[in-house]
Amino acid sequence: MDQPMRLAEPETHGISGASLARIDAFLKERYLDSGRLPHAQLLIARHGEIVHFSHQGAAREGGAPVDESSLFRIASMTKPITSTAFMMLVEQGLVALDTPVASVIPELAEVGVYAGGGAGVPFQTTRPARPMLMVDLLRHTSGLTYSFQNRSNVDAAYREDKIENWYGNLDLDGFLAALGKLPLEFSPGEAWNYSVSTDVLGAVVQRVSDMPLERFFAERIFAPLGMEDSFFHVPEDKIDRLTDCYALVPGKGRVIYDRGAQSYWSGPPTLVSGGGGLVSTALDYHRFCRMCLNGGELDGARIVGRKTLDLMTANHLPGGGDLATMSQSLFSEATNAGTGFGLGFAITTDPVQSLIPGSAGEYYWGGMFSTAFFIDPVEHLHMIFMTQVSPSTAFPIRRELKTLIYSALT
Repeated sequence: MDQPMRLAEPETHGISGASLARIDAFLKERYLDSGRLPHAQLLIARHGEIVHFSHQGAAREGGAPVDESSLFRIASMTKPITSTAFMMLVEQGLVALDTPVASVIPELAEVGVYAGGGAGVPFQTTRPARPMLMVDLLRHTSGLTYSFQNRSNVDAAYREDKIENWYGNLDLDGFLAALGKLPLEFSPGEAWNYSVSTDVLGAVVQRVSDMPLERFFAERIFAPLGMEDSFFHVPEDKIDRLTDCYALVPGKGRVIYDRGAQSYWSGPPTLVSGGGGLVSTALDYHRFCRMCLNGGELDGARIVGRKTLDLMTANHLPGGGDLATMSQSLFSEATNAGTGFGLGFAITTDPVQSLIPGSAGEYYWGGMFSTAFFIDPVEHLHMIFMTQVSPSTAFPIRRELKTLIYSALT
């Protein structure tokens, strides 16, 4: 029989155990007992050691509780991993941050910037002020968008053409060809918009490395880091560990979105989505976070260099701006004030403006099913939160968790 996981004593790492227990009580009362969330899993680590790992709620309807082996669809928490894969290729000298995207993705060579039309009228475009660069994909300044933004004629065309980053009927080449026929929202570098940029980046990784994206992840990142439960589709012998996933529907409340037992993720996807396709566990993502905090290395396996991670976790928004001034996105996994964007992560530039406790230089992201993580290199602290409810904007749980976790530091 497996031995229960041994956790480090919170107090030896400067954290109040009593305060951590209050977080579980808060989750139970506010989110589980109220029916807002079906389950909740929270991992908190300091100095690389897990000081808190709690599990509440049923993994599947009427089934056993979630536990440390439970698998979750991490959606956009895939993005930092794809960004890391790209930076591994930069370190090999195979591509650079200022490489024009069209040199690897010629399907995007002729895209123009929206100047009118749509909704049944042919699009009018102008030439971009400069080419789209790889750095634009990493920091979401490419001019691309998401179909669910619901703010423009361009994202409406994404919906009409079913340009979806993991549920559509397009493979990666078809996805890129479809993107190449639609205009950009803005000239690259002029604004920030949450988008399919990281899916395009996944295609870059695939073409530059000459390896399928899923194999690159498996061989170059997951195997060295010991992330044995992270994949784009769940193996048959692990499908019983995949949790049920829900969506909040107006007038109906919480409804089943994807059953673990008959999941979309039980078979290979049509489009391998570097922007949102992975399934993982809290313990696997903990290993990814530890690698980041360790400057790119874990247990003797170096994924990227220390200075590469420093570059990734700096604010790359033009002029040192923040999302409050640069974002035109109606949906994002970040609050805007005091938040910059690096190469695959949101970056806290000023905790005072964010109105949430934290540290300047902390980096983070989340996924559409309300999963989230943050890494604070100042406090040597990281958190992973797992649940399965869409949309992630439904509840303020992320800011509540951050407030509660930071209040536990002694």
